[in-house]
Amino acid sequence: MPRRFPGGKLVLASHNAGKLREIRELLASFKANVVSAGELGLPEPEETGLSFIANAELKALAASLGANVIALADDSGLAVDALNGAPGIYSARWAGPTKDFDLAMRKIQNAMGDNPDRNAQFICALSLSWPDGHCETFEGKVEGTLTFPPRGPHGFGYDPIFIPTGFDITFGEMDPAKKHDMSHRADAFRRLVAACFS
Repeated sequence: MPRRFPGGKLVLASHNAGKLREIRELLASFKANVVSAGELGLPEPEETGLSFIANAELKALAASLGANVIALADDSGLAVDALNGAPGIYSARWAGPTKDFDLAMRKIQNAMGDNPDRNAQFICALSLSWPDGHCETFEGKVEGTLTFPPRGPHGFGYDPIFIPTGFDITFGEMDPAKKHDMSHRADAFRRLVAACFS
């Protein structure tokens, strides 16, 4: 049986302001006082896992042990079929040290070249970790296709080039509340909430 979150302080193992904003919105109805690892001055651990799940657990454990409270970590990225799943777990690294996702989106476009296969998935693993080392981890996914050039001012990361299946607009053009309802993070989050929060 999954372990339940009892309420109170929850550390989000991230230094990404966009991710913090999204998780705070998703957790708004629960008794969670969400603070980020960045706000607490916790270092970002090296992501040495070979999957989204492994990296989410690694980050959650590091934050939970560092702050001695329950921590939530997300590892997510864009998997492009024509690139054999790249950038995948290296999605943030493709943006370089300055997190330049305009550069990362250009890299994807250049790497794909004239390949007609535009299918891609956003994948998210969410891991809830306790200071005793226990983890509850869930993975979510949303299918779609890529478009170039990037479109839309909303979201972050690769959102402006990703059109979710069944839509003709990118996550970057979509109302943020609509995206939150259907994103890979929302899918993983629904699984997490059903098991550990509700």
